[in-house]
Amino acid sequence: MITAHSLTKRYGAATAVEDLTFEVPPGMVTGFLGPNGSGKSTTMRMIMGLDRPDSGSALVRGKRYSELEWPLREVGALLDAKAFHPARTARNHLRWLALSNDIPVGRVDEALDQVGLSSVAKRRVGKFSLGMTQRLGIAAALLGDPGVLLFDEPVNGLDPEGIRWVRCFLRELARQGRTVLVSSHLISEMSLTADRLVVIGRGRLIAETSVDDFVSRSGAGAVKLVTPDLTAFTAVLSAAGATIEDGDGSLTVEGLSSLQIGDLAARDGLRIHEMTPITASLEDAFIELTQDEVEYRPTMPGAAAVGLQE
Repeated sequence: MITAHSLTKRYGAATAVEDLTFEVPPGMVTGFLGPNGSGKSTTMRMIMGLDRPDSGSALVRGKRYSELEWPLREVGALLDAKAFHPARTARNHLRWLALSNDIPVGRVDEALDQVGLSSVAKRRVGKFSLGMTQRLGIAAALLGDPGVLLFDEPVNGLDPEGIRWVRCFLRELARQGRTVLVSSHLISEMSLTADRLVVIGRGRLIAETSVDDFVSRSGAGAVKLVTPDLTAFTAVLSAAGATIEDGDGSLTVEGLSSLQIGDLAARDGLRIHEMTPITASLEDAFIELTQDEVEYRPTMPGAAAVGLQE
């Protein structure tokens, strides 16, 4: 279990995290989402004791990271894939970490095998590709077989096979009863990996909920309606407060559920040939619910010419 309570962190006049409270329970993958500059990395650094909060607390299993006797056995983290001496081999990098926390040296080769780096265990890590350094960072996080794991952008630099492996691996770690917190800017990947979400913007909590509930609360869903009574249905739906978009022989209806549309059709004797919910994606929901929290907003190409400039 990870518990953050009223976390606040300021750097001079800038507030990176403000009164942030959330929990990361065991047994599921929790996605940690937010626009660039929202405070995700700062929050994870405070959990790991690398940054000191100005107020509030970040606890792992009820303790601050600095209070853990053998921290690598309790918490594994990938916050910076380049956190190694480039002249060391992969095996020696992990061996040094193991010795620092009284972890059996036999765990080194086990961790390398888990992430697929056994064949390059004797290669200097300074020569590793970005994807290989990501795998080495994951191996370091797993070294002490901890019950709590934090990953900041774990699939950065990985090829499609590697991304799929990380996705399945994280879910397996959660299935084993571990606490897994994953920060990522790949929203589509989080929709396939995470069970629940903690979403922040400008250092403040926006949502703490399941993926399904987060998507449903965005209001981005709609209903596709196919009917031979287009004109009559448009009038009825408009009168009921729906937003309607005409398609090719169909209507896209927002603001009413399928059940409500069906009740209106039964009341007025209107025909329905097809009615299909259009479910919002996690990306749609994320953009809608965080659009006011984006710190750096670019101008779209050609936006000024069509009146879309922000």
